[in-house]
Amino acid sequence: MAGEFSRTSRIGDQLQKELASLIQFEVKDPRLGLVTVNEVRVAKDLGYADIYYTVLGKDDQPEVLAENQAALDSAKGFLRRRLAQEVKLRVMPHLRFHYDQSVVNGSRMSALIDEAIRDDETKNGN
Repeated sequence: MAGEFSRTSRIGDQLQKELASLIQFEVKDPRLGLVTVNEVRVAKDLGYADIYYTVLGKDDQPEVLAENQAALDSAKGFLRRRLAQEVKLRVMPHLRFHYDQSVVNGSRMSALIDEAIRDDETKNGN
């Protein structure tokens, strides 16, 4: 069981590196911003790879995020073919792109904590 997890984890890491490079250098879609691939989770049967990404500096603009999602979705076939050339697997997983909300949520939580600390310091006279 642990061996299977580590295999899919290794495949996910390799796909993450290749996808980051392919998206940056080979996808020529004008809708695509500065995309960072945060994580790739590969299903145990290698049927799907869930790709979690963020877009640099555009976290608060839903229309920009929608354009990036559409650009990535339209590039799925191209990216899968290129991955099959770069990564030697018997079966290349189907790609599913998901915007990674965790980075935005982490920044928001950090800002709220900083604000609460400032409020406490102001109330306590520090």
